[in-house]
Amino acid sequence: MKYFKKIIVLFLILGIIFATLFFIKSNKKDITEYKTVKLQKETIETKIVATGKVVPKDEVEIKPQIPGIIDKILINEGDEVKAGDLLAIIKVVPDEQALNNAEGRLKNAEIVFNNAEIEYYRNKKLFNQSIISEQAFNNIELQYNQAQQNLTNAESDLQIIKLGSTEGSSIANTNVRATVSGTILEIPVKKGDQVIQANTFNQGTTIATIANLNVMIFEGKVDEGEVSKLEKNMDLIITLAAIEQKFYPAKLVFIAPKGVDEAGAVQFKIEGEVFLDDEYIVRAGYSANATIITNSKTNVNALPEAVIQYDLKTKEPYVEIETSKQNFIRKNIEIGISDGINIEIISGVESEDKIKVWDITKPNKISKW
Repeated sequence: MKYFKKIIVLFLILGIIFATLFFIKSNKKDITEYKTVKLQKETIETKIVATGKVVPKDEVEIKPQIPGIIDKILINEGDEVKAGDLLAIIKVVPDEQALNNAEGRLKNAEIVFNNAEIEYYRNKKLFNQSIISEQAFNNIELQYNQAQQNLTNAESDLQIIKLGSTEGSSIANTNVRATVSGTILEIPVKKGDQVIQANTFNQGTTIATIANLNVMIFEGKVDEGEVSKLEKNMDLIITLAAIEQKFYPAKLVFIAPKGVDEAGAVQFKIEGEVFLDDEYIVRAGYSANATIITNSKTNVNALPEAVIQYDLKTKEPYVEIETSKQNFIRKNIEIGISDGINIEIISGVESEDKIKVWDITKPNKISKW
């Protein structure tokens, strides 16, 4: 019986010890150990990144001078052409109403001319016989010359409507030629398509688009919160999605005076002249990013931006400086520019100060039972 009581007491003691240790373990808090950093010399740059694309500085749309149907296309997209090169030939399809009017004008001009011719030769005999005065004969001769010119004009008009040009013309309107030198970017028509010339009510049909791919510009947009930081002639660095690890220098040449609302955000268009080289072929329409350095400071005192704290009431920045092992005091500081990783420290921190990295913790390990 005594032996049995001793076993019970022993189990009670062990239970108390186990419960005590379990309570201590479950209520023990991790000890937070903060790391520290010191001031470092850094180069800090503030940047704006604009997304966009590279396009030719000048694109020229070639349009016909007369309406008709595409008879031949003599070029392909990507071809290099010079100003004056023949691009396409148009087959004229006369407008019935215009053709009828031109034929009517020609017949009227023939009737008037025939009558003027008869009068001219009749009055010329009378003038040679000194029956009529020189002034009267000159008036008859003038009417004859005018009738002859009107007949020639009517014949030319009819020929232009039928054939697209007059006989003896050095440039046929049916021939579509390049007006500038460059690369054929696009041919939006094909053989058999009907085309019209540009007029007051219509822009006309584009036969081809030509551009000089050696002169490219960057077109992009920036947010209204950043456009005030930009000035003309600022340096840009252009990167292309199609060409990795290649950087093209550029110069900012245009900032739009008016913004455009896109999905609730006001965007301003910018343009930069891109300086190309011969290493790669840069094609029109490549997507691109432009990096614009708006401010830069070299060899300044800096801290990681993660160690900076801000007062909830005053919004003033401060840091915590270590005075002894894991003991810190608060100190207000003056800050400068930031690149999102490092921030310039103007005053408030000395080079030997150890600054608390307040958002990094290291819990102590507790051995398992």
